Amino acid sequence: MNRMKKDAPSAWIVIALIAALGLGVAGSAEARKADWVAGWGFSIQGLAPATTVVTNETVRMIARPTISGELVRVRLDNTFGTVPLTIGAASIAYRNNGAQLVPGTVRPLTFGGSTSVTIAAGQGVYSDALPFVARAWEDVAISLFVPGDATGQISRHNNARTTSYLTDAGAGDHTTDETSTAFTGTTSEMYWVSTIDVFSEAEGAVVFLGDSITDGTGSTTDGHDRWHDIAFLRTLLGSKKDPTKAFVNEGIGGNRVTVTATQSSPAAVERLDRDVLSRSGITHVVFFEGTNDINSGLVNAEQLIAGMTEIIQRVKARGLKIIGATIIPRSSATWTPLKTEYRNQVNDWIRHHADFDAVIDFDEVVRDPTNPDIMNPIFDLGDHTHPNPFGYLAMGRSIKLAVLEGSASNHE
Repeated sequence: MNRMKKDAPSAWIVIALIAALGLGVAGSAEARKADWVAGWGFSIQGLAPATTVVTNETVRMIARPTISGELVRVRLDNTFGTVPLTIGAASIAYRNNGAQLVPGTVRPLTFGGSTSVTIAAGQGVYSDALPFVARAWEDVAISLFVPGDATGQISRHNNARTTSYLTDAGAGDHTTDETSTAFTGTTSEMYWVSTIDVFSEAEGAVVFLGDSITDGTGSTTDGHDRWHDIAFLRTLLGSKKDPTKAFVNEGIGGNRVTVTATQSSPAAVERLDRDVLSRSGITHVVFFEGTNDINSGLVNAEQLIAGMTEIIQRVKARGLKIIGATIIPRSSATWTPLKTEYRNQVNDWIRHHADFDAVIDFDEVVRDPTNPDIMNPIFDLGDHTHPNPFGYLAMGRSIKLAVLEGSASNHE
């Protein structure tokens, strides 16, 4: 059994794999252009309930990379775990339908050359670089066999909006099964899998840091119709070439910018390094938060602006571009006129004073034309907080894609 921390595969291993695959030698222009880029990601936000256990069984987590490349590596995180997590076997394959895999595509994942790995509590690990062709918008399945019953509570993302699959407890190792027969259960959560990196010639990755409106509450499960999905599809369908930028969703439902009481996930200022700045190859951050801070009743406009300013400064200190999004109207039962006043103050700052490289004005897109303090009913999920799928469509269509290349402001 191999015990590992955060070490990624060394550069010489990657170069050797490139040469073996005929992708170019280390000194060629083509090889120099390629690098690791986060092609897909989810923030691990907390622990599953103690009643949710994985015991001598296999989980099959479904993900959809957004760039193409010839090598992949997968990151597993035991972020909130209180005991070590043992993975007895792991694999990656193309997903066909449901838990079924495309025949002949299963490839074992290794960790430091071993087929198994133990991840310490609070730690994470990348798999070894693996020759496996990732294609933008093609589903892959990450299958993990967890032996025994000593995993502790599961580190998870609890609103993946994607169906993944589980065998029965005690069913054993089914990581290489191409059929779906053994996978009798489903979950819409993402267990342990936090990132898929692709060794790619893409220009980099755009990370979307946000709350439930970025996470996708109100979007269609398995529909991939969140606002940033719509923006990505515009880039994908608008060209016959592979996308030049990966889009990585790091939204968490209920997330706040600032550190206050009663939070259900680490605030953006706390998780920025882990969920954003640590991602491979990122060039841009789209920052869309603030509504939950205001709704908590614990933060005024000035305090929220201070937290957002910290995020901007830390992102720019890494040489990255950051795009801000205005806070959309909210009129739920806990919302008050004072909170609307705070929202408008923060939005004015975002539009005119914040040090963002560009601004996406979602407030302007979804507000009611007759009452700017509420969401347009045609876009409202019904909770007066989240957009429905048509609202997400409008938001995704409104983005000037050039802002993600750093060449426009998203204003006419």
